[in-house]
Amino acid sequence: MTVLSKSKILAYLQCPKRLWLEVHQPESRTDSSATAASFATGHAVGDASRMIYDPAGTGIFLDINALGLKGLIAATQTALTERKTIFEAGFQANGTLSLADILIPVEDASGQAWRMVEIKSSTSVKEYHVKDLAVQTAVATQAGLRLTKVSVAHVDNTWTYPGSQDYSGLLKEVDQTAHVRELGADVPQWLNDAHQIANLPTAPTKSTGDHCAAPFECGFLAYCSANEPKIEHPVSWLPRVQTKALKAHIASLGVKAMEDVPDLLLNALQLRVKKHTLADTVDFDSAGAKAALDRHPLPAYFLDFETIAFAVPIWADTRPYEQVPFQFSVHYLHAADQKTQHSEFLDLTGNNPTRPFAEALVKSCGQAGPIFVYNKGFEGARIEDVIRHLQEELGLVAALAAIKVRLVDLKPITQDAYYNPSQKGSWSIKAVLTAMVPELSYKNLDTVQDGGGAQRAYLKAIGTPYVGPASKDIDMLRKQLLAYCELDTLAMVKIWQKLTQVTDTSALALMDDPR
Repeated sequence: MTVLSKSKILAYLQCPKRLWLEVHQPESRTDSSATAASFATGHAVGDASRMIYDPAGTGIFLDINALGLKGLIAATQTALTERKTIFEAGFQANGTLSLADILIPVEDASGQAWRMVEIKSSTSVKEYHVKDLAVQTAVATQAGLRLTKVSVAHVDNTWTYPGSQDYSGLLKEVDQTAHVRELGADVPQWLNDAHQIANLPTAPTKSTGDHCAAPFECGFLAYCSANEPKIEHPVSWLPRVQTKALKAHIASLGVKAMEDVPDLLLNALQLRVKKHTLADTVDFDSAGAKAALDRHPLPAYFLDFETIAFAVPIWADTRPYEQVPFQFSVHYLHAADQKTQHSEFLDLTGNNPTRPFAEALVKSCGQAGPIFVYNKGFEGARIEDVIRHLQEELGLVAALAAIKVRLVDLKPITQDAYYNPSQKGSWSIKAVLTAMVPELSYKNLDTVQDGGGAQRAYLKAIGTPYVGPASKDIDMLRKQLLAYCELDTLAMVKIWQKLTQVTDTSALALMDDPR
């Protein structure tokens, strides 16, 4: 019998075909950078959990990579006799392997027992976490372990890191014993069905769909999609598919093409996308765009932030997953001749960048004039976070609050006025820029071409206990980060010019400061 890990059982619950491919064609899997980042985050939270649950360092950590499967099972049995906290204990039963994140020795009226804690990097308990724990519990119990309590410990993003490696409040433990008991009768069937799928000579038939992204992004999506008929206008291009009726229509009939969705199920935005996509026509309300932008006359600023968020904070007074801005770009557009000037900020010292970021931002944004951003909620929230950290600096706080009031969101103006079928139902700044100004592309950038790439470059530049030492080529990373963030604000300038029908005849004049 093929031995299946707990993760493969969960893969089966998501999609039987995914399980089969995990077992028989793992080389067809391509994990995205986002998936790789989530793995790194999970490892970081796991490392922190050992400090939290074993502050004295007397517990036992079992490394399957060093021990091998048989060695892990044997080492686990030995460790259980020592009655210490155990990390990554391994159990095997009925052809299934599970590794328990944490086992803590306890005693009750019946004698010695254990409580199990599964560590999750999310900020709440999800349904699949409970299924995960139910499989863990079933395998460990079948292997002879007596458990009195099973829990999920997730990241508490309301907690503030005090510094000095004190992570005692990072995790919030939630008892799931009753929920796991409710699922207990289902687990044997899951395991049996999963093993049957794994032993099939060929992969089961399964079309791609919403299950390819939930609860996990599947690394086999590209492989499976390549073997399916190409859809010229996929239904996935419809924005904001949220109503029950539309979701049910797509799911129940297996709808793949946009043209197969009745108009009566679509809202105005979706109808607009469908109409112009199928007709291959550009929708541009130039008068409406100009009217909306005329309410925010020049001179104007165009602003973009880059941020980093740590599940396990590295700077005191920050919270788990708090978006800390470490970089910005500002393009300043003059009223008289529409010439642009550029200023920027980037902190790669590895120290908390909040204060120097705030000071540079105030200097770069002047005293008056609209400040265009491409998602006002994001930049506005980040400014509020910075204000919270600097609340005792009254002058700086007042200047930041004044900047927040001046923010103007360019995205809804663009969405109301413009749509090109090449956007594929998206109004991301990259999609709009490619449609409006195809000669100016993020693909021309070196390595850092999106926000995730910027975060990875930043982590490489500063180094952290969880991603390794800082890169030796800081200058290269600096250039890549500056080029990417500068293009974000230049893109907004170009979009503004398109919407207002302004022709940019001047070369960019890049300067250290726009005033």
